[in-house]
Order: sequence, then C-alpha cells, then structure tokens
Amino acid sequence: MHHDHDHEHMNHGEHNHDHHDHSGHDGHGHGGHGAHMMADFKQRFWVVLVLSIPLAIIAPMLMHLFGYHIDFPGQGLLEFGLATIVFFYGGKPFLSHAWHELKSGVPGMMMLISLAIVAAYVYSVLTTFFISGMNYYFELASLILIMLAGHYIEMRAQMSAGNAVESLAKLLPSDAEVIHEDGSTSEVKVDQLKKGDRIFIRPGAKIPIDATVYEGHSEVDESMLTGESVPVLKEADAKIVGGAINGDGILKAIVTKTGTDTYLAQIISLVTDAQAQKSKAQSIADVWAKYLFYIALVVGIIAFVAWTAIDGYLMGLQFMVATFVIACPHALGLAVPLVNAESTSLAAESGLFIQNRIAFEDVHKIDKIVFDKTGTLTQGEFG
Repeated sequence: MHHDHDHEHMNHGEHNHDHHDHSGHDGHGHGGHGAHMMADFKQRFWVVLVLSIPLAIIAPMLMHLFGYHIDFPGQGLLEFGLATIVFFYGGKPFLSHAWHELKSGVPGMMMLISLAIVAAYVYSVLTTFFISGMNYYFELASLILIMLAGHYIEMRAQMSAGNAVESLAKLLPSDAEVIHEDGSTSEVKVDQLKKGDRIFIRPGAKIPIDATVYEGHSEVDESMLTGESVPVLKEADAKIVGGAINGDGILKAIVTKTGTDTYLAQIISLVTDAQAQKSKAQSIADVWAKYLFYIALVVGIIAFVAWTAIDGYLMGLQFMVATFVIACPHALGLAVPLVNAESTSLAAESGLFIQNRIAFEDVHKIDKIVFDKTGTLTQGEFG
C-alpha cells in the first residue's frame, strides 16, 4: 500500500524528522507532523466506516448474497451521496499520491488503488443516473476503508518507533555548565556549545556532549549507550560521550564534537535511516503493484472489447470495472503494513534498533547463536 508500499508515495518520510540534530531537542520535533498525519488517517477511517454501514445494507451484491431486498424512493441518490463523500474524503490521500506516481511515470500501489476506486465510482454514478447496471458503491467504500486502516496501522507503528528514537535524544540533558576564563561557571543550552568549550561535570550529572577530559577522574556509566553495565574509569585525556552518567568524581572536559558529529546523534541518524528503509515485503509489493497496474489495465480493456462484442457495451463496461476493482489487492494493502507495524513497534519497545531491515528479516534462518561467557555480544568499546 505509504510512503507507500511505496513509502515514498505515502511519503511518511515527508514528516522530515530533521533527525540529525537532536542536540537542541524539545521533545516534540520528531513526531509533530507524523502525529497530525496519523490523526488525519484515523479520522478519515472512522468517517468512511460510518458511511459504509448504510452502503453495505443497501448494496445490491450483499442483498443478493444474503437473500433480502430493500427498495425505497431516493435509494440511488442516498447511495450516490454517501459514496461521493467516501470517494472524495476517504480517497483523497490515495488519489493525490497516485497523481505524484503518474507524474513520475512509475505506477505503484497508489495508482492501482486509484484505478479501482475511480472506475468503481464513475461506473456507479453512471448506473445511478444514466445507464442500467449494478453499482459498486459498497465495493468502493470497503476498498477505501481497508486501505485507510492499513495506512493508519503502519503510521502508528512508525510513530511508536519514532518515540523510541525520541527517547534516545532525551538521554542528553538540555543544559551544560561552561567554565569561563576566570574559572567561574554558568549554565548554557547544550546546542550553544562549540568545539573547544570547557565544561564542568558534577557527580551524578549526565554528560551533555562528546568531550575529552583534561582534569579530574571518575567512573562513568555508559550502559545506556554501549550495553556494558560496568562503569568506565575516566581521567585526563579520556574521551567521554554525551548521554552517559558521571559517577562520584568531578570532571572537567573540552568539547570535541557537536551537533551531528556526536556519538548519540550518529546513533539516532542510523536508527532513523534504518526505519525509513523498505522491507523485503514492501519492495516486492512495489514491484508487483506496478506490474499489476498494467495487467489490470490491459485485461480490463480486453474484457471490455470481448464482452462488448458478445453482449453489448453495457456488459463490457461492467466487466471492465469489475476487473479493475478485483485487481486491487485489498489483502496486500492490509497485510504488508500489519507485518511491518508489528515488527517495527515490537523491536522499538524492546530497545532493539534495526540498522538493516533486510538483514533483520533473514534472522529466522539463524539456527545457532554463540555468546561469550558474560552473555553479551559487545567488545566494551565504541565502534
């Protein structure tokens, strides 16, 4: 299905996380736009769901399937009105991103969805006002509903993973204590620090930024960054990392890295880029969505020509539209986001940040894992 099954086209990446510079984080930058988009999809889903219920009750196919009949004056107009709202309001995200695909010349899932809903809507309007035939209003609504649900689930998982990245950024304190020429100290915002600035780190305080110790000694807890639980002794010329926690000693250090160069910023950048990486399932879905679009188009036209020759253009039109609607993979639209959502959010909640999604998907092939005697896979040093 978002940015993508072609995640470019639902462009979930368009909430430009500006993920590289978290040094001056306020806790909101990462998820603001994403949360707004997610709320928008949720709202569209509930509106379409409510409108789909009456459309389902009076849908010709369901009436035929369950053996009941409903007919009242203005029924066609009611269906038309409800379906029009569903089409323009619920289908807007898919139609707008299909337009981007069309302009890029690379059809994908959004064009496939749009082909189905446009064909279903236009044909159904024709059957309501101009020609005889069975409308596809309910099929239109159910398709949009399922696709909205899939996108919402996927975006919610991305937000969950984004929150985990945000928690990494929160490892940094917002303020640092700077040492002036006369030996006095004052607090400044971490994002105002420059290379060469001297900082004062009190016992038990979080280290605000990457630096090199020039005076003092203390044991520093770096477990939240390295996974190593044993405190590391730091004294003159030792490197310290922003986000680590100072022990009982006092440290004076010179700032060596700022902004995107810091260790923590690079971790955040690595994690965010990995989250934006397409999974194998998404890549396969993208490729097949393109082929399926062309196949649906060709088969639909063949169906129109063949059935027009056999039973007139009305029958040909109905079979062509049915082909377009059937070709749109409802299940794929929900299954791929569900798998990605579940794997991403579960990993993030467990503190597992995936550097390479494709490699991660191959983990099920592993039959043996060898640990050292401490049960870890770390070397006790940065890499």
